[in-house]
Amino acid sequence: MAGIGIVGAGIAGLHLGLQLRQHDVPVTIYSDRTAEQLAGGRLPNSVAHHHTTVARERLLGIDHWDAEEYFYFGHHHYIGLPDPLSFPGFFTAPSRALDYRIYLPRILGDFTDRGGDFQVRPVDPADVAELSDRHDLVVVASGRGSLSAMFPRRADKSPYDSPQRKLCVGLYEGIAHSEPRGVTMSISPGNGELLEIPIFSFAGHVTALLFENIPGGDTEVLAEARYDDDPAAFEKLVLEKTRQHHPRTFERIDPAKFRLTGPQDLLQGGVLPSVREDYTRLPNGKYVVALGDAHTVVDPVVGQGANCASYSAWELGRTILEDQTFDERFCRKVALRRENVVHATADWTNLMVRVPPAPHLLQLLGAMSANQAVADTFTDNFSHPDRQWDILASPERVRKFLAGHGMAD
Repeated sequence: MAGIGIVGAGIAGLHLGLQLRQHDVPVTIYSDRTAEQLAGGRLPNSVAHHHTTVARERLLGIDHWDAEEYFYFGHHHYIGLPDPLSFPGFFTAPSRALDYRIYLPRILGDFTDRGGDFQVRPVDPADVAELSDRHDLVVVASGRGSLSAMFPRRADKSPYDSPQRKLCVGLYEGIAHSEPRGVTMSISPGNGELLEIPIFSFAGHVTALLFENIPGGDTEVLAEARYDDDPAAFEKLVLEKTRQHHPRTFERIDPAKFRLTGPQDLLQGGVLPSVREDYTRLPNGKYVVALGDAHTVVDPVVGQGANCASYSAWELGRTILEDQTFDERFCRKVALRRENVVHATADWTNLMVRVPPAPHLLQLLGAMSANQAVADTFTDNFSHPDRQWDILASPERVRKFLAGHGMAD
């Protein structure tokens, strides 16, 4: 083989490259950022890897954070109704969250140590045809710039034309971890959600606060306030909105110690959820496959983006290892192989950010507060979005699932 060219050095591109290198397939990853640039700069996200992704990392030999100190074991739910609901849900195996400024450079080093070729150069759509003449197959695993526009957006899987949440995520000190250690998923009806995530970063084990703010809600100001203008005022604002809307997190904050870990450890903005076509045909007749953010972008409200990208990369890698005829039939095989999980991820996430929330989602959340087995199934299905969507795809499916747990209407 002349090898595989991968555009993008995020989790999708690196997991695919590492998988193929395990089988001695020549791989070149193209990135517009050096390893040093990946390690520096602003916080890129607050990603958690669920246990199916951790299992793939073990298979890839990149499980560098396997000590218990990096793991968390479930979710603590809080729904701020007039009569608030508060209840846990537990995993069958732990998840973990790492600052990608630590994670990506480390596994990039694994890729190059294993014979992968890493080239720093910007790639735009006009360059992809040139790369396709150099490689047997080109995979676009970056949604940066205009690359994702190479793949038409699927209207049937992309129901929104604007971000449904205004986001504000930062890394903070001064927050005691929940017991047992887990993510707190707090809902303030009409205002949005807070995901409180134990994460390992340059300052050690700290806490990510990801505020998912509904436009027009009381917490929307968090996505618009400027930290650099007045750091103390910004931190005071975060404390106040947490106190008002997310008391289970606020009760573990020491206001005297609460602070952002650094000016670069804050990210604000919005995400337009999109699913794009799996592949495109170039004018030279060759095919290009979409992966990662070039293929699927989801709101981070249920932490599925990186896990979906890793899964998709794994299935693409399996198909490459089985079939080296990179024609349209190959591309269709890739699409079919990953369709169920990828589309379930997008559909589930889009349901979670719907305003107003769907009645059958509220029915399930209420049932979770009364039945530990229901809460545990929902929580563990963060590793299995296809199983989650099997439950949530319709009111009839929720009713049948609850009836199976003795909770008929």
